[in-house]
Amino acid sequence: MNQPLKVGVLGAGHLGKIHLRLLQQSEKYELVGFYDENQEYAEKIAAEFGYKHFDTIAKLIHAVDVVDIVTPTLSHYKCARVAIKSGKHVFIEKPISTTVEEAEEIIALAKEYNVKGQVGHVERFNPAFKAVKHKIENPMFIETHRLAEFNPRGTDVPVVLDLMIHDIDAILSVVNSKVKSVNASGVAVISDSPDISNARIEFENGCVANITSSRISMKNMRKSRFFQKDAYISVDYLDKVCEVVKMKDAPEVPGDFDMILQNAEGVKKQIYYDNPHVESNNAILDELESFADAINNDTTPVVTLEQATEALRVAYQIIDSMEKNNL
Repeated sequence: MNQPLKVGVLGAGHLGKIHLRLLQQSEKYELVGFYDENQEYAEKIAAEFGYKHFDTIAKLIHAVDVVDIVTPTLSHYKCARVAIKSGKHVFIEKPISTTVEEAEEIIALAKEYNVKGQVGHVERFNPAFKAVKHKIENPMFIETHRLAEFNPRGTDVPVVLDLMIHDIDAILSVVNSKVKSVNASGVAVISDSPDISNARIEFENGCVANITSSRISMKNMRKSRFFQKDAYISVDYLDKVCEVVKMKDAPEVPGDFDMILQNAEGVKKQIYYDNPHVESNNAILDELESFADAINNDTTPVVTLEQATEALRVAYQIIDSMEKNNL
């Protein structure tokens, strides 16, 4: 049994408070404390929940093995740089940083100082996605909708970096091919940057992904559909359910309740459902604990710094395409 890793949290906002609570519960970590630049707010959180509050980032980093960075995206690079140069492993909330150049420097620093890094693309740990990921084999068309009701928190970045990047990362994790082209459009309805966006990503192997994200919807929706030869797979990240519909050659003598399709050439296929069991979990706790396992066992984290950087790179290709198309 490994000793719990000493961990400290940078940033005690909405998500930071969730991380603090889960890390305190976890047997794989020992929560040392947190830092938040708003001193008055930090003292209030410390008094309310009993967490130790550090008055400087340096003091917190010195006291831990792992630094959990849950600050606004603009400061991810600065925080990661200081932590890595101090020889600490880093968990960074998504997106990894503000720019691809910063992300690439984080990768280089992690290699130089021989520390591990993981990025909080939490949908990889969504139980519905985990239940079917191994069944997604060479998808050729993907459609995703991630719609959210308006929330002022998060409007400091385009909807692509706030919401769509979840789906970009999930798609890149199942399509074994490089991005060939990106075409996107978006509309800024209430913010200075686009609040709704649609992107079409074409991959070198012919796969096409059609992604829609909105933060001004009347209802919340987080769904993806994957189409591949002889199978259709749907994932509802919000309700944590999934569905797998498969096709196989129809039997010579179909049963009374068999669903049979026949094409124009007379080829008959049987449709059947193969719905895997979805294990209930806490995805944020799972991602944090998977990082502890990667450190203790010296294995590759589930969401690497390189993968998160690639998701960010594609996100910026989408943003660039939106800007060109909206001229």
